[in-house]
Amino acid sequence: MAKAEYTEDDIKTLEWREHIRIRPGMYIGKRGDGSAPDDGIYVLLKEVIDNCIDEFVMGHGKQVDITLKDDTISVRDYGRGIPLGKLMDCSAKINTGAKYDSDAFQKSVGLNGVGIKAVNALSEQFKIQAFREGKTKSIDFARAEVVDEMKRARASKANDGTALTFTPDNEIFDGFRWREEFIENMLWNYAYLNAGLTLRFNGRKFKSKEGLKELLEKKLGAEPLYPVTHLVGHDIEVALTHAGNQYGEEYFSFVNGQHTTQGGTHQAAFREAVVKTVRDHFKKSFEPGDVRQSIVGAISVKIQEPIFESQTKTKLGSTHTAPKGGQAVRSWIVGFVQDQLDNYLHRNPDTAKAMLQRIQQAEKERKELKGIRKLAKDRAKKAKIHNKKLRDCRVHYCDRHKYAEETTLFITEGDSASGSITTSRNVDTQAVFSLRGKPLNSHGLSKKVVYENEEFNLLQHALDIEDGLERLRYNKVVLATDADVDGMHIRLLLITFFLQFFPELIRAGHLYILETPLFRVRNKQKQFYCYSEVERREAMAVCGKNAEITRFKGLGEISPSEFKGFIAEDMRLDPVLIENNQSLAEMLQFYMGKNTPDRQQFIIENLKVELDIVDTEVDESAA
Repeated sequence: MAKAEYTEDDIKTLEWREHIRIRPGMYIGKRGDGSAPDDGIYVLLKEVIDNCIDEFVMGHGKQVDITLKDDTISVRDYGRGIPLGKLMDCSAKINTGAKYDSDAFQKSVGLNGVGIKAVNALSEQFKIQAFREGKTKSIDFARAEVVDEMKRARASKANDGTALTFTPDNEIFDGFRWREEFIENMLWNYAYLNAGLTLRFNGRKFKSKEGLKELLEKKLGAEPLYPVTHLVGHDIEVALTHAGNQYGEEYFSFVNGQHTTQGGTHQAAFREAVVKTVRDHFKKSFEPGDVRQSIVGAISVKIQEPIFESQTKTKLGSTHTAPKGGQAVRSWIVGFVQDQLDNYLHRNPDTAKAMLQRIQQAEKERKELKGIRKLAKDRAKKAKIHNKKLRDCRVHYCDRHKYAEETTLFITEGDSASGSITTSRNVDTQAVFSLRGKPLNSHGLSKKVVYENEEFNLLQHALDIEDGLERLRYNKVVLATDADVDGMHIRLLLITFFLQFFPELIRAGHLYILETPLFRVRNKQKQFYCYSEVERREAMAVCGKNAEITRFKGLGEISPSEFKGFIAEDMRLDPVLIENNQSLAEMLQFYMGKNTPDRQQFIIENLKVELDIVDTEVDESAA
């Protein structure tokens, strides 16, 4: 084999817009289609809103308006407005911005002058308009190329501020769709972190008075074992409680208003500080896992020049950034939590008592589970060799491989469905876990059942989430069940299992439901796969009255050659979400508690499409 030449011609310098478009992952993380909260389109929106928040933090503008219409989103703030003479530079000149000046933006998230330029480069249409001191100026772009520019500023009666409108580029975000629930979750986080700020989204208002305390209360509903402990200091705010009926740990961490979904230095220091404080306060050397079992906490810090591990800013890497007085981040946070939390526990003995009881309960459960866990682990080790339930893939999410984001575990029912997926899957990144029937209803059961029930134990080990999400082996956990009553029941039983014992998997956006076509409509020239009755009618209109219609009543009826297309790049996934105002206890009770009229109505409404399809088939056969 001839060696490739390496000459001066191989060295290329790309324009900034070309570089962003060719390597978008460097700037926005994964591209995605909008079905996950960390997909690129939401990072673009965050970059825009971050600038509005920076204005608010600096004391300018108390309202931000966000409007979504079709694929286009608009953001208007009422801050100082970009200086009109620098509008082009701020929109289309890389490494340009005001945030290098610590006096102008002391604790900003966006420090590199890249964010808005990335939005511009990755947008099919992008318009920016500044209003400042009675004048305005605007520029229109298409994929970062100027389409129309207002050469001279014009008079304006509008309030000062900046308006920005963009449509993500379908060439980059193939088949994307905005999900309003992800936008709303983002806006609530902004509201919790910025008391006094009002955000309006398509007519809905987002505003918070109690910050992180309110965040945890809304996340938990009626579940806390004791009232949320809320501690506020200079440039730091924390809140924590123990949940009544969930396992694991759950944290919401923020730096300068940025939601650090992967944690970092500040979150690690917070976890460490809670354990130290509890041990010192109760004068007992508790195991860290017992102290943190079922804890739900939030931390927000503001620091100058934060160091993030990537442009998407999901993990804080700072260790020596001094927020005040030259302290390192870790020692500053640990010191604050130790002082304030210890004082709080002394002043609130009922809270201290409830916390101690929960820790002692966790300690008791751990000791009771010790023997069971050993047996379960031995069983799981044997299963790795002999288990036919798991058909594993080669790459795993925890390996930090370049294809880690694509790793998927399909949880299927029965041999026929798992057979189709197993035959058609990508063996590098897609694994299959086969259920033998309906799993156990775990609602109200203790974690012992995870180890005593063989199927649950094997599923836990397949995912490797026994001790948290750090070793999670698949980025997407996909429930692949038939679109009928039994399939829906299995789906609810599995969701109940994850809600009960591993809610962090759902909160982190890893759990999905696979959508597969209900019909195939074709004639000699064209073929359509239809996911709804509406799509079926549209396909019929194209193929004509004599078209051949195949109704897929189960996953096993879809041939492996066809199934391959449904789990490839265009795979349709519906994320399982926990809304901001939803309580885990209430959700579990609704889905898997005693039968209620509300749940009956929910099932009837969600099976309406199925019933309509059956009625349609009867009508057509009669005709």
